[in-house]
Amino acid sequence: MSTTPSYLRDSNQLLTSDGFKTGDVWYHGTSSALIPSIKEHGLIRSGDKAMNQAAKQTMATIGNSYTESIEPIFLTQSKELAYYWAEQTVRNRSVRIEGEESPAVVEVKLPEDLQAGVKPDVGAASLLMIKDGEKFLAFVTSLYEAANLPVPSIDLMKADRLDYLNKLGMAYYNQDIDAQYVSEITS
Repeated sequence: MSTTPSYLRDSNQLLTSDGFKTGDVWYHGTSSALIPSIKEHGLIRSGDKAMNQAAKQTMATIGNSYTESIEPIFLTQSKELAYYWAEQTVRNRSVRIEGEESPAVVEVKLPEDLQAGVKPDVGAASLLMIKDGEKFLAFVTSLYEAANLPVPSIDLMKADRLDYLNKLGMAYYNQDIDAQYVSEITS
């Protein structure tokens, strides 16, 4: 049974035999702890300062240096997939950061001239080959099965780049996204 709140369950409306429908609205999964900053500053690439600082401190403790990389903003066309990633964000933060956090999903409505900046996340191939990726693929499989659609077969290393977007709902935006284009989904 899905832990996704009912107001975020949209895969039955989005999934077709060709994969997830794409429109001009995108979603991003995050932690409730980051929502105030997102409302003020928008979505910032590699914007989780607390996690970056925790990683830096951990590396210093074990005597290694830490070079912060700039990650793009990960998007999906599905609120349900965004919630999945929000749960992962909360889980990852709970290992390093104390406090009560919950999964949160924000909607991203980019103006037409910025829409072309959303790209299929082919870099996800490396993620999908590790345990976290296997869990995500199992989750996506469950969505296809619940919609009574055939589960897509994807060779991660040879897949067409659009398969990452259409069949797996994985996209990214490699610029910061201004707060005016972002809003939290609460119901």
